[in-house]
Amino acid sequence: MNSRLVCLFFVPIAGLSAQTSAPDPNAILRRSLERDRLNNARAKDYTYTQRAEKRDLDSKGKVKNTQSDTFDVIMIGERPYSRKIAHNDQPLPAKEAAKAQREFDNELRKRQEENPGERRKRIGEEEKRRQEGRDFLAEIPDAFLLSLVGSDMVDGHPAWIIDAQPRPGYQGKAKRWDLLTKFKGRIWVDQQEYQWVRVEAETIAPVSFGWILARLDPGARLTFRQARINSEVWLPVHAVTHLDARLGLLKKMRADVEVTWKDYRKFQTDSRLLPAGEAPESPKQ
Repeated sequence: MNSRLVCLFFVPIAGLSAQTSAPDPNAILRRSLERDRLNNARAKDYTYTQRAEKRDLDSKGKVKNTQSDTFDVIMIGERPYSRKIAHNDQPLPAKEAAKAQREFDNELRKRQEENPGERRKRIGEEEKRRQEGRDFLAEIPDAFLLSLVGSDMVDGHPAWIIDAQPRPGYQGKAKRWDLLTKFKGRIWVDQQEYQWVRVEAETIAPVSFGWILARLDPGARLTFRQARINSEVWLPVHAVTHLDARLGLLKKMRADVEVTWKDYRKFQTDSRLLPAGEAPESPKQ
């Protein structure tokens, strides 16, 4: 091929490649965290069903016992309230169901009878917790070394794949920032809406939880997925946690905990419930 033609053909392509550099994973995550604030605001308008299944495992990883509980979750005063409605996929016995209903009615009445001072105090405490959560998530882009490792199709939409490794020597400011140093992970971010569609995380150091002296050992794994609901909000649909834990630092516990969220329904101002768009089926693990 004529050398002039080679230059005319390849030089423009080389210039185009230089101009279309790969997206910055740090910028992607920062933008996605801003989008997540809108999700949190809109999530308060939804009620849903949550099912949690625990599978106890023996030392070889075989299932030795399984049990599940299902809850109807509704927002009361901007705080979710979980009312148990089934055990092992069977409706609660009449006595237990009546007790669960009484507890729900009592909580609802408690909120309705709040005086202005009590309401201000409760709202202030709830906003403090939400702000602590936002501060924690905001540290992720700084707490990890991020790398864009590719893209994938998730639920029919393209998503960036970002690997996250703890940044050596990182010192944060948010409450429990130290947890970020004990996980590594991979995040799938929807390329159009900048929403997290899938997260995989694994503990790389022991993680302790407060006064109960429970500790996750290295190797505990979490997979989390969310989906677009009602064309306006992204909400959880599926999570699986493989636990390698110690209770009281002595008793070893191995289990898989699987949680599914479904039947999202939106509250209107007249308290009616509207059916939401169906979320995609939970993936088989």
